[in-house]
Amino acid sequence: MEPDAIVTIVDQWNRERPDLDASPMLVIGRLFRLTHTLDQRLRPPFAAAGLGSGDFDLLAALRRAGEPYALSAGELSRTVLVTTGAITKRVDRLEARGLVSRTVDETDSRGRLIALTTEGVALTDELIAVHLDNQRRLLSGLGEDEQAHLADLLERLAATLTA
Repeated sequence: MEPDAIVTIVDQWNRERPDLDASPMLVIGRLFRLTHTLDQRLRPPFAAAGLGSGDFDLLAALRRAGEPYALSAGELSRTVLVTTGAITKRVDRLEARGLVSRTVDETDSRGRLIALTTEGVALTDELIAVHLDNQRRLLSGLGEDEQAHLADLLERLAATLTA
């Protein structure tokens, strides 16, 4: 296997600043590049369905919530990790397409719930199958044990960063 661009960058820093350990770039640099590459390769099915960035995340959060596939804007915000303002913009787009609806929360008449429509459920169910197949394909260069090990390592890294 040929060295990737990150190895070249680390080698350059080792040459220019041998007093510094540039090896963290081997992980962090690769994570950044992989994030960009994965985003580019995961986005096309959503774009083909006319969904903007983050729209599928909102639809999937509602679908995962189970019947009646409805959450408040605050719950959605915590689930997809964006502001309620960003949620509102996404909901506006998805509501215009007939994929979600807004209803009054029966437990709090001041609150609103965002719910998947029948069309929203069907599109989400179709796209999650495509999305998972795409993810499987992108990980196919790693064996099952390697994927499990990488998942564990990433979980540990995430835990240390949020501690």
